[in-house]
Amino acid sequence: MATAQPTYHAPVYEPTVDELETLKQLEISPGMDLPEALRHHLSGRLLEWGLVQKTPSGQFVIADSGRKLVQHQEG
Repeated sequence: MATAQPTYHAPVYEPTVDELETLKQLEISPGMDLPEALRHHLSGRLLEWGLVQKTPSGQFVIADSGRKLVQHQEG
């Protein structure tokens, strides 16, 4: 029986250009449904690091930590 291995996280999260663009898009929009998230190449890393959250209705929205990262990158 296979055991689930914990997800490895690098000590520091460095977002890609695409991930930053997706976070910026989520910051100005109320949320993304799955087809739109796929078009924007929403990275699983954004979910793993808690920068994006999935609502009970299935929409992806930016988390407070994601908003802080975008503001830090712009500032």
